[in-house]
Amino acid sequence: MRRVRKTASEKHGTIVVRRAPAKKSRAILQYGPVRLPAAIGRSGTTPFKREGDGATPIAPMRLLHGFIRGDRLRGVATPLPLRRTRADMLWCDAPDHPSYNRLVRAPFLASHEEMRRADGLYDVCLVLDWNITSRRRNRGSAIFFHLIRPAFEPTAGCVAITARDMMRLLPVLRRGTMLRVV
Repeated sequence: MRRVRKTASEKHGTIVVRRAPAKKSRAILQYGPVRLPAAIGRSGTTPFKREGDGATPIAPMRLLHGFIRGDRLRGVATPLPLRRTRADMLWCDAPDHPSYNRLVRAPFLASHEEMRRADGLYDVCLVLDWNITSRRRNRGSAIFFHLIRPAFEPTAGCVAITARDMMRLLPVLRRGTMLRVV
């Protein structure tokens, strides 16, 4: 009997994100039989992602690892590697900088996002492999799977869900789980 190798998405599951019909910045996230409301970029989705366009890339993206606010959330169980977010953690979004689309430490003069946000959006922040393992300038940075703003406000290009829904998903997410925006 011949053994068949499973692809990463077969081993670790696939999350499918489809734009909702009513509004370009709303989506339906599906993992197996579970369907959840989500927010996506203020400009909807695009197959041609550019830095600052406000769109969520139409692409398959693997989950790499994540960050968690350990001072706000405790007892989160997941096989996905999570790092506790520190105050000096920043994410470079300056396309001309050598650290573009990378985690950097404060003080950092180039354009960046703070990973330890006061608004709670990155209390759970999962890094998607968009423009990371194969990085190109201006292709978009900081494309994360994170927590949502009140009233499902749009993101800058990420995928966001409620804290309650994220806690439901975390136990089954692992490195290599595919998030596919269609």
